[in-house]
Amino acid sequence: MGPLNGLVVLDVSQIMAGPYCTMILADLGAEVIKVEKTQGGDDSRQMGPYVNGESTCFFQINRNKKSIALNLKTEEGKKAFNDLAKKSDVIVENYKPGVTKSLQIDYESMKKIKEDIIYCSVSGYGQTGPYSHKGGFDLVSQGMTGLMSMTGEPNSRPMKSGIAVYDIGAGLTAAYSIMAAYIHKLKTGEGQNIDLSISEAGLPWFTWEAAAYFAEGTIPQPTGGRHRVSAPYQAIEAKDGFMVLGCANQKTWENLCKKVLNKPEWIEDSKYKTNSLRHENVKKLEKDLETILKKNNKQYWIDKCEEAGVPAGPINNFEEAVNDPHYLARDMITEINHPVIGNMKMMGIPTKFSKTPGSIRSAAPLHGEHTLEILKELGYDDNEVKGMDNTGAIKLQK
Repeated sequence: MGPLNGLVVLDVSQIMAGPYCTMILADLGAEVIKVEKTQGGDDSRQMGPYVNGESTCFFQINRNKKSIALNLKTEEGKKAFNDLAKKSDVIVENYKPGVTKSLQIDYESMKKIKEDIIYCSVSGYGQTGPYSHKGGFDLVSQGMTGLMSMTGEPNSRPMKSGIAVYDIGAGLTAAYSIMAAYIHKLKTGEGQNIDLSISEAGLPWFTWEAAAYFAEGTIPQPTGGRHRVSAPYQAIEAKDGFMVLGCANQKTWENLCKKVLNKPEWIEDSKYKTNSLRHENVKKLEKDLETILKKNNKQYWIDKCEEAGVPAGPINNFEEAVNDPHYLARDMITEINHPVIGNMKMMGIPTKFSKTPGSIRSAAPLHGEHTLEILKELGYDDNEVKGMDNTGAIKLQK
């Protein structure tokens, strides 16, 4: 039984940021009811690759949820939504600002139905401000916030992150914000509205960059595989390819010189004596390091670094990462059976609770799989359900 057991979440979000948030809540024990469009459902259901016609993108971030397909533009669909809101603690939505108001499922409307509701809106730029009317896209956020301008190799074309870092980051931010609001509700009985911007969720991550800019006016530039402040703290080439090597403090640098490279004289070298000097001379440092490291394979150096207490490791591709024995031992790769896809692997739960562990209890739902079940729980009889199906207010899983 997870730590959020008993929390009921009404999920009106789709694609990634909102669904990632509600997956976290579901993994930790919350009951998540996913409200999908009757036509097509969550847009990520149309994203490949597919197995037996089912989207594996949707499969990866919608586990542990129930799916009800409602047409919120119909009075019957809206009534069913309101009935669900009455039994919910949290509503999560990621429509463009203004859409929920037109559908009458905005915070003010829901507050009249459930006064203590926690209502989380995830949008591109938030509910206020000059950009609030714009749609939100991870790529655009990476560009607008400066991330792409400081990613990649110096003097190369701007480069995006390898993953949808802003969508995932917004989902994480939404999850902890909801849990904080829920703690407040437990203390006071008050619900509240959470306004979350995908772009703003990532801005606070630029800690070293902010330190340099607000102190000296330094605009961060791309550093490739190097760190912005520490040196060496970067990708470095050995005989059989690249590895990562990190000396985050003076002690690890000295251990690297003495115990790994057999270069104790570098400790007092005028170019390398302090981190600032090493960073200033990082190109020469890199060349000097690789002259030595290219004499042996990556694993040789990684083993030596581990023995000396110097942070180092491989640069795995994704296949190597998900087959790493450490992640496998900690259940970070798991497998579940889906009624259409069959057995499929997915990422595990990173938080390991000693008393109330999270769990993966069910695969991602089929479109509208739980429509009938949920309506029955709300007290709808067979005739009402049949009538709603006939008018297109709902979609039943056949």
